[in-house]
Formats: sequence, C-alpha cells, structure tokens
Amino acid sequence: METQIPPQENVQIDPERQRKAKEYARIHRRLSFVGLCIGLIGVCVLLFTGLGIWIRDLLHPFSWQPIADWYPLQVLFYLYILILANDIITLPLSYYGRFVLPHRYGLSTMTLGAWTGDRLKGLVLTLVFDALVVELIYALLAWQPQTWWIWVAIVLLLFSVLAANLAPVLIFPLFYKFRPLEDSELTKRLLALAERAHTRVRGVFTFEMSRKTTMANAALMGLGNTRRIVVGDTMLDRYTPDEIEVVLAHELGHHVHRDIWKLIISQSVLMVVGLYLLNLLLHWAVETQHYYMSMSDAATLPFLLAITGVLGLIVLPITNGYSRLIEYQADEYALQSTGMIEQFKSAMTRLANQNLAEVEPSPIIEFLFYSHPSIRKRLQHADEFAKRIRLAQLS
Repeated sequence: METQIPPQENVQIDPERQRKAKEYARIHRRLSFVGLCIGLIGVCVLLFTGLGIWIRDLLHPFSWQPIADWYPLQVLFYLYILILANDIITLPLSYYGRFVLPHRYGLSTMTLGAWTGDRLKGLVLTLVFDALVVELIYALLAWQPQTWWIWVAIVLLLFSVLAANLAPVLIFPLFYKFRPLEDSELTKRLLALAERAHTRVRGVFTFEMSRKTTMANAALMGLGNTRRIVVGDTMLDRYTPDEIEVVLAHELGHHVHRDIWKLIISQSVLMVVGLYLLNLLLHWAVETQHYYMSMSDAATLPFLLAITGVLGLIVLPITNGYSRLIEYQADEYALQSTGMIEQFKSAMTRLANQNLAEVEPSPIIEFLFYSHPSIRKRLQHADEFAKRIRLAQLS
C-alpha cells in the first residue's frame, strides 16, 4: 500500500490557526500556573500544619523494618496517599486542560472513556515507578545516610539508559498501536537516510496518533537494539515524502551528534548537584533543626518533594536552553544531509498549522519554557543556511 502523496504547494502560516495557537498556549500556561500553585499549597500544608507528621503517625502500624530505620511499607503507603490525593484534587484541572481544551481547539479525537483509560494507565505506571525510586532513596537514606545521594545518582543514571532502551517495546505500546509502515517507497527512503547517518534501526513503523489527536509527529525511538523510526499516521497523508524525510533527518541528527547520551550525562550532572544540595538540606532539617526523627523518616517525603520541585524550577531554563541548542544542531544536520531547504520550511510550517504551535512566542516565554527553538527561528535558520550555500557557491 502506497501513501497518498499530498501536492507540494507553497505552504504558508495560517493566521487563524496562529490566533488559536496563541489562545491555546496562553490558557495552558495559566493552567500550569494553577497546577503549580495547587502543588505549592499542598506541600506547605503538609510541612507547616503538622499534617505530614500526622500521616506518618497514622501509618505507624506499618512500621516494619527489614533493616534499621527503613520502613518500606510506611514509606510506600505515605507516597501513595500523596499521589492519590494530588490526583483527586487536580482531576478537574486535568480533565479541563487535557480533555476539554484539546477538543475545543480540534486537537483531540479521544472519547472520554479512552482518555480515562490512558489516565489510569499513566497513574498505574506512576505508582509503580515512583514507588521503586522512592523506596530506593529511603533504603539508602537508612543504610548510607552520608553517601545515599551518590548511590541514588548512579542507580538513576542506569535506570535512564534502561528506560530509553525499553520504552519503545514496553511503555509506548500501552498507549499506541505500532505496525510496520506499509509504504514501501517511503520505507526505503527512510532506511537509506538512516544508513547514510550510520544508524542501525529495527525498521520503520507507523503509530496510530489519529485515534487520540489530530497533531503530527515522527521520531527516532529507542536505544541500541530497540532503536526504530516511527511516523505518526497523522503525518503520512498530509506531508510529502520529502517533508517526512527531512523531519526524520532532524531526528537522526540527534543520533549522529549523540544527543541522547549528552542529555543523559548533562541531566545526571544536574541531578548529582541537586541530590547533594538535597542531602545538605535534609541533614540540616534532621540533625540541626530536629524536624524529623531520622533521615529515613517517612514524614520527610513532603520536604524532599518541595526541595526537588524548587530545584527543578531553578534549572528548567538551563535544561531548556541546552535542549534548544541541540535541536538547532539537529536542524542544521537535517539541512546539510538532505539539502531540502524548502521542504524543511514547508514541514515546519505544516507542523505549526497542524499542531497549533506558536510561531513566535514572546522571548521570555521561549527562554523559560521552550525545549525547541520557535518555529520562526527554525524558518530563519533555514533561510540563513540557504544564504550560506549561495555565498559558498559564489566564492
């Protein structure tokens, strides 16, 4: 089966779609701010009203200790109380922001039942993975109270690598159906593109984005023996093969530049610094201020969450700035490796129109919250690349 190829026309930014994109982005930022305030209020209530200590005392019957000062059941139930309470409190916000609003702006195709099912799957994964991480942290707090943060950083680094490898075969199939791409010509083009980038992939797949959204996406997914090219079905019937190829060339640029490893290492460095600061503050709270009974006291969980959240907000502009840099470099690779300047621009324009992406957000919003350069900057990048090519040809 061959994909129906749309005509190659002069694609322009749709002013009406941009008006909606600005509205949608503004509302989402406000909802994010409300969610942040809810989390802040919740943590403050737990820390300053004694509620956090009361929950710990309530769970005293579960204070079994496999090793000294480690209470795995108490920690687990404390964590689940916090997760489920937050999930219930923020349910109206989540329903409006992730179901009502995307439907209002034509970005979602999900039924309420499907949305609820995905939300429950996400909650189960959160309960499982968060429990593993938190239990690891508290076991190390009890066993190695001085060096726990080093061991946590090492384990989380290994977990990041494992998650990148297993996500395409264990996690994403829970939410999307994948199947081999039926368009043989496009498959050959994308496999040839991967070969030119010296990248081994398991194949080219399409996934059913249309069952959930009208937005488009494509990616190089996985690590090592699970790496594969994936293209959303919402892209196949709206983009030319050249446009799809240049989008995937961008994704392959990340592999060529070893960006996944760069991100894992850079995030690990920030994580080590954050965990060290967290270690200092926790020792201060326990040993100097005597707020808690021990380092592994389950009641320290809101304290750890509060400090982690603050540190996360502080480093967010740094991580986003680095992400924008590597995305710029991946765009450069796509332009150099394919030479498809106009196709790159038309693909970016289609994505902006289809996904309701703001073409030119305010500089402060882009600096704080954008992990990719704005569409306007990516289009300008393509124009600058074309200018460099012309100058090189003249010289």
